Amino acid sequence: MAEFLWQPFAEFSFMRRALVACFAIALGAGPLGVLLVLRRMSLVGDALSHAILPGAAIGFLVAGFSLPIMSVGGLVAGLVVAVLAGLVTRFTDQREDASFAALFLIALALGVMLISLQGSNMDVMHVLFGSILAVDDTSLLMVAGAGTITILALAVAFRALVMECFDPGFMRAIGAGGLIWHLLFLGLVVLNLVSGFHALGTLMAVGLMMVPAAAARYWSADVGGIMLAAVGIAMVSGWVGLLLSYHQDVATGPAIILTAGVFYALSVIFGRNGGLIRTLYPRPHLEA
Repeated sequence: MAEFLWQPFAEFSFMRRALVACFAIALGAGPLGVLLVLRRMSLVGDALSHAILPGAAIGFLVAGFSLPIMSVGGLVAGLVVAVLAGLVTRFTDQREDASFAALFLIALALGVMLISLQGSNMDVMHVLFGSILAVDDTSLLMVAGAGTITILALAVAFRALVMECFDPGFMRAIGAGGLIWHLLFLGLVVLNLVSGFHALGTLMAVGLMMVPAAAARYWSADVGGIMLAAVGIAMVSGWVGLLLSYHQDVATGPAIILTAGVFYALSVIFGRNGGLIRTLYPRPHLEA
């Protein structure tokens, strides 16, 4: 059993890099996914993952599969969509989910069209789904850097981000810079999606951000506890998904996300904080 669990990582350097990349993505994306769930913005993460596509596509057209150029392009495109959606929501009566939906569909169509101009279907598939087993040292450093920046930003601004998460109207009322914190949060989401799409692709990167976060809320009522659970589930999902990919010869990205999906299903059924069993068969309260 020990050989089954550790032999691929001990024998192959690409498996070790992939595992470290999964852990780094989990550290940064897990807590952000929790905040997205608490803000009822779960689909915004998916929208932003597609919003980076035009910028990455322009970088691809300019320099091919150049990590720095595609990353800068994706980061700029994601931030533009995030800022535009935030401004539309703040200064019009349109809900934020509607503005994100419109902008991300436009961005997705534009990105695919740009890639198809000079690339092949395989190029589109590579950008959309990535290949975590092909992560090189540069990509690994980028993912680790994004995770580090996210953890440091959360450590400094955790209180403000959580307050803006639960009551943005109060933050605006007291002049606490609610819009600034909101844009900072969206910027962190974009940063993690940009770093993750080189490993998992735009479609899968958001999966490791959102599915563990959705599962984690069934295990704790405390924001910090939910974040720790999300990071743990994301890490284990990455590890198990890599093992499934290696031993069963299946696609790595989908294996990781489907493993997280299994954790989500188990959490929905057995979770102690609102899980199905706990809801249907609550424990009787002990009278003093």
